[in-house]
Amino acid sequence: MSVDIRNREEEVENETLLDKGGYEKLSGALLSVRDLRVWFELKRFGFLHAGYVRAVDGVNFDLHRGEAIGIVGESGCGKTTLMKTILGLYRPTEGEVSFAGSEVDTFGSQALQSYRSSVGYVQQDPYGALPPFMNVQSILEEPMRIHGIKDELERDRRIRDVMSEVKMTPADDFLNKYPHMLSGGQQQRVVIARAMILEPRLIVADEPVSMLDASVRVEILRLLQKLQDSHDLAVIYITHDLSTVRYFSEYIFVMYAGKLIERARVHELLANPLHPYTHALLEATPDPDYQNALTQKEIPPGEPPSLVNPPSGCRFHPRCSRMIQGLCEVEIPPDFEPEPEHFAACWLHR
Repeated sequence: MSVDIRNREEEVENETLLDKGGYEKLSGALLSVRDLRVWFELKRFGFLHAGYVRAVDGVNFDLHRGEAIGIVGESGCGKTTLMKTILGLYRPTEGEVSFAGSEVDTFGSQALQSYRSSVGYVQQDPYGALPPFMNVQSILEEPMRIHGIKDELERDRRIRDVMSEVKMTPADDFLNKYPHMLSGGQQQRVVIARAMILEPRLIVADEPVSMLDASVRVEILRLLQKLQDSHDLAVIYITHDLSTVRYFSEYIFVMYAGKLIERARVHELLANPLHPYTHALLEATPDPDYQNALTQKEIPPGEPPSLVNPPSGCRFHPRCSRMIQGLCEVEIPPDFEPEPEHFAACWLHR
């Protein structure tokens, strides 16, 4: 009984912190990720244990109000699992995700609902993210109904304000339209409007421009940047495309096989990549200069490792041309800081 009472007291404390905006008074990070591991159990024949998929395996970082970070890496490196854990859709196997000083995994139902109103989510595929049987007005009203905003005038005000912010004006030209009646760029603007309608403190954008035409991508990134500046938002921008990160994020976090292997400010990392994998990512980025495009580039051999049986030591060592024998394949490298605020988990910088 005492355990139940203590758990309920923790839930009430979390709910009070979020409902009253207590995080505004906190001097620390808005979002903290500490030693986060998210493993998925594999089963054979439906019941026999067959190992784990180590999708996220020991991730640490802080995110403050007004900051934008880009998390980059190949498909299957754990970016989306990390994002879904931050959103509260997956539970950590170990470690924690804390929002405004409170651990997300301990939230009760009310606190979790309040947390989700503070975190907006921009999906990768706008057409798939929008219900085809609802018009734009219904799509934008639904989050407010779920979160208890009953005043019809207030809902209408928020809808028109956010439509103006995402440059879909006059609003009356769009509110009665269904997703299939909108262009891809307009659909993504509706997705962004829905993410902003509850006035969040954090936006998680999962590959928000990868499904759009090249001519529209810069517009959407500039829109997100403007919203970040005007609302003092923290933003996590998840992508595999380094060419777009430089125009939006302040920091780049490079992820490989479930781990963050390099972290730095955008311009520092792009000018001076320290980890061999980051260097390979930059080499693989398309270059519009045809003379550079003709230059032979060094691409690491092989494929990303299995997250069921990852390599010992540094997970990049089987593909690394600069591997240190007797060290890289044995010892997991910690985060070294060869340059101020530039961290690399690589034994080359010990």
